[in-house]
Amino acid sequence: MKIDRVELRKILLPFRKPFETSGWVQNGNYSIIVKVFSEGQIGWGESPVNNLPYYTEETTSTVWNTQKEFLVPLFLENRISHPKEVEKLFSRIRLNNIAKSGLEFALWDLYGKLENKSLSEMLGGRKKKISVGVSVGVIDDLKLLQSQVEEHISQGYKRIKIKIKPGWDLVPVKKIRKGFGKVMLQADANCAYQIKDIKKIQKLDEFNLLMIEQPFAADNLLDHALLQKKIKTKVCLDESIVSLEDAKLVKKINACKIINVKPARVGGLNQAKKIHDFAVKNKISLWCGGMLETGIGRAVNLALASLPGFKLTSDISASSRYFIRDIVHHPFELNKDSTINVPDGRGLGIDVDEDYLDRVTLEKLEIK
Repeated sequence: MKIDRVELRKILLPFRKPFETSGWVQNGNYSIIVKVFSEGQIGWGESPVNNLPYYTEETTSTVWNTQKEFLVPLFLENRISHPKEVEKLFSRIRLNNIAKSGLEFALWDLYGKLENKSLSEMLGGRKKKISVGVSVGVIDDLKLLQSQVEEHISQGYKRIKIKIKPGWDLVPVKKIRKGFGKVMLQADANCAYQIKDIKKIQKLDEFNLLMIEQPFAADNLLDHALLQKKIKTKVCLDESIVSLEDAKLVKKINACKIINVKPARVGGLNQAKKIHDFAVKNKISLWCGGMLETGIGRAVNLALASLPGFKLTSDISASSRYFIRDIVHHPFELNKDSTINVPDGRGLGIDVDEDYLDRVTLEKLEIK
């Protein structure tokens, strides 16, 4: 494939309501949307990044500049026969995984259209529906928290994840477990705790959580290994896993029992597939996480989650969970059995609503 031109867009797609974690609040999706052109076809990708450097070091501005100055020129200067080649093509550029992923996703979409194959099929996916849960942000009001969880359960979600932080952990977890005794429940700390908090974290064992996600800082693998020895609840790592090498290291030191794979965070689907294959071989539990993506990134996540190793409930959710209106026609909907259908059309299997995309675009750039 010879890429003729690439279009980049900064967007602001408002959320229904602000989404708060232990360290920041998001009011909308600030992704970079990528559109590539080749052989009369187009491919869509999304770099699901925030405008502030709190979840990762990347922001809308850094992704925009890295793509414009370094990654897109490599795209245009080289003929690419398969999306798997993108990882090697971008290898000289260190980190910047979210910037890389948006372009790689677009190439997978383009390649699937040219080959008349769905993304799930190209990756080796087997599932047609993905079991999904919903994530509830920090809500410093127990009645409102309970009300929102009740609403999500009534919508059909069978697994609930609540965000926690020091000072807002045992009480909300206890409240939800008491109010919704049988619901599958997990907690996500987004790196908010330190090893000095281990005794408080140990108290979460009594609530039969599916897991506690990323309690310590992303680079603090040794303390995660110590914590996993001290608690019964399974530790899940998210921000700590940005490559296959990270997965190998956490396995070697037993830093966790579960890995949350987000394809954008690890630099693309090729790296995500490598982590999946390693985890399956080494009997590490997997699930696919979300980064509050539009329907473009959501389609990517669903295709990845269709791989056989993703056996735990994914954190993808219906489009309407976050957006009044998505930038794709036929947004993703929740089935009655708490699943979402895997797209089976060519490439990502989505139809972008370009009129609405224009309305939420803050800046647009075409590079030939």
